[in-house]
Parts: sequence; structure tokens; C-alpha cells
Amino acid sequence: MLLALALATSMTASATAGKVAIKDYAFQKPSITVVAGSTVTWTNSDDDPHTVVADDKSFDSMGLGQGDVWSHTFAKPGTYHYHCGVHPFMKGTVVVTAAAKHV
Repeated sequence: MLLALALATSMTASATAGKVAIKDYAFQKPSITVVAGSTVTWTNSDDDPHTVVADDKSFDSMGLGQGDVWSHTFAKPGTYHYHCGVHPFMKGTVVVTAAAKHV
């Protein structure tokens, strides 16, 4: 029983995580939807540096070189628009939904 609970918890955690590649001067998955409490991870695959900056300035990755990884946990539901501070034409959105309530 404990193993089943651990597996279910592990599957839920991995299902709620999000990954976004930064490649070819674009956020691959320009829009991603996750559940509140999820962590989204960005990986820069380009030769040039990029950033992940919330339009409302609520998060900022600072400079990400090639191969660098940065993560942010989204605690509250909402729609979070972001861009690359170095290349403002690069835009993305994280949509955070409310966590399902268990009854």
C-alpha cells in the first residue's frame, strides 16, 4: 500500500512539472499549462544567452548560457506572460490551474 502511494505521488509530481526548451531563438512550447505548485524548467539550447523574465517582473532567470537550466515554481493559479530580456521578440506563457481537491 505504501509503495502504491509513493508511486502515485511520484507520478503526480512528474505529471505536473513542465519543461520548456529555448532553441532557435524561441521558447519551444510557447504556452504551457501546469497545476499550482508545479515547477517549470527552462533549458537554453542556443549558442547565445537568453533570459526568462516575467512581464510583471515577478520572476527573472538572469542570464542563461548554452546548456544552462533555470526553474521557477508557480504557487498560485493565473496566467504568467514572459519574454527573453535579451531578445524581446521571444515570448511565452505559463497557465497555472488550481490543484484538484481530493475528496
